[in-house]
Amino acid sequence: MIRENIFEVRKRIISACLKAGRAPETLKLIAVSKNRSPEEIKEALLAGITAFGENRVQEALLKYNAKELALSAKPIEWHMVGHLQTNKVKDAVKIFDLIQSVDSLRLAQEINKEALKINKVQEILLEVKISPEATKFGLSPEETPAVIREASGFKNLKIKGLMAVAPILKSPEETRPYFRLLKDLRGRLDSKMILSMGMTDDFAVAIEEGSDMLRIGRAIFES
Repeated sequence: MIRENIFEVRKRIISACLKAGRAPETLKLIAVSKNRSPEEIKEALLAGITAFGENRVQEALLKYNAKELALSAKPIEWHMVGHLQTNKVKDAVKIFDLIQSVDSLRLAQEINKEALKINKVQEILLEVKISPEATKFGLSPEETPAVIREASGFKNLKIKGLMAVAPILKSPEETRPYFRLLKDLRGRLDSKMILSMGMTDDFAVAIEEGSDMLRIGRAIFES
């Protein structure tokens, strides 16, 4: 089932890219594997997925150390895509290739401090709150430039781009203004920045609005 799902997702990505006049190979697909077993992750890995997103550090640690995946011939790229608490940073910098959900200067400082201890330059995305929903995390678009200026001076941190979660709406088309907001913010900051936006329900619109990285879970792991 997972292999077939991935095939369908890739078909939809290609279709959205053709509509937007973009090359499909310029997009990176992150399989959001929270609550999924190492066996399911391995199945996705064998179907060509190389990057996986986790929401909780403790769960990610178990999978990072799982023998089913540790023995894999294919290297796995791990992304932190959920809210990261400062008391979990020490473990997070040990396993994640990219922390996508840096939502405060304080968190960036803590990541820099822990990365320094293990002589690592941790790649991050700054999470921007584009949704009016109170449950969503992120920097406001207005404060993001100042955080970038400050965090850019941290020697063990590399800001690769911006991440956002669109609100849950009746139609994927309704998410377009929110994705456009993030794209416009990138335009004002640095056009070379990566944009991570688009999930199972809205990734086609996100592709049309310039996303470079998609975080897809249900469409890959559920029937």
